[in-house]
Amino acid sequence: MEDIARILPFDPPPWLRNRHVQSVLPSLPLRRPATERAARELVAASRPLLLDCGEGVRLLGLHATQEALGRPPSRRLLVLHHGWEGSAESLYILSLGQAALEAGFDVLRLNLRDHGPTHHLNRGLFHSCRIGEVVGGIRRLQQLNPGHQLFLVGFSLGGNFALRVGARAGAAGLAIRKIVAVCPVLDPAVTLEALESGPALYREYFILKWRRSLAKKQAAWPDEYDFGDLVRERSLTGMTARMVEKYTEFPDLHAYLSGYAITGEALATLEVESRIITSMDDPMILPGELRKLWPAPALTISLSRYGGHCGFVERLRGCTWIDREILGELQCA
Repeated sequence: MEDIARILPFDPPPWLRNRHVQSVLPSLPLRRPATERAARELVAASRPLLLDCGEGVRLLGLHATQEALGRPPSRRLLVLHHGWEGSAESLYILSLGQAALEAGFDVLRLNLRDHGPTHHLNRGLFHSCRIGEVVGGIRRLQQLNPGHQLFLVGFSLGGNFALRVGARAGAAGLAIRKIVAVCPVLDPAVTLEALESGPALYREYFILKWRRSLAKKQAAWPDEYDFGDLVRERSLTGMTARMVEKYTEFPDLHAYLSGYAITGEALATLEVESRIITSMDDPMILPGELRKLWPAPALTISLSRYGGHCGFVERLRGCTWIDREILGELQCA
């Protein structure tokens, strides 16, 4: 892989090298109290920001500024994109958001549709091809913050969204300074197969969280939705296929999954300076798929031997290795 990627020096202690430990640890509930304490400045400074994305769609972000902390205003605004069934309150988002705030950035933690406490905001159901509203939300954010340099960082599905926003930036009139995508979903069909055939832990985790999300959506729109048949499906593939059939305009599962892949020509229009950071041992995003990316001059790829899926944890407490790596990348812009 060295012909297409720069090899990263991330080298955790032996007891943290297991791919599943790396993948699970960043979101482990036991870490929440310590992470929230460390991010209390970020949380205290954050204010809800409802973004008009066009066509009646609204997305909710949590916006923290340097001025809210009594500091001189910043001209650098970092937008953080969480992964599927994560939220602006996900531990990895809080950790990086706090580190970025300390480094002098303003920070917007953006919730995707139907993530976090937002199921009531939009009638339509979330699916991963809803890129237009995220582009619209970033456009509105740019309008509200003239003169700011915009930076996007996304994890997993959020990294996929960030890179797709970048590929549409020119046509949408977006001035984005840099994008960093951590373990982004490359080919969703490959990721779905990896989840179905891999350890049940990941599959059951996403099924549980998706069912909870659907229950919230149904409660918010009881006259619109009855997900009884969808939640009775026993696999992610079955649930996704049922969702595509009933709640999207895509003809089948294959068309839907292809609709948000970033392989092939999807990033051919990417002109924003962008970097992918991923690992060889990611159990969900197979590194071989990196060869299917369009060789956009603006895109660089960094690959580590260890790290799992969005892990890159070298110790149990404090700022993570990936936080420092991302901030180093952004501060060089």
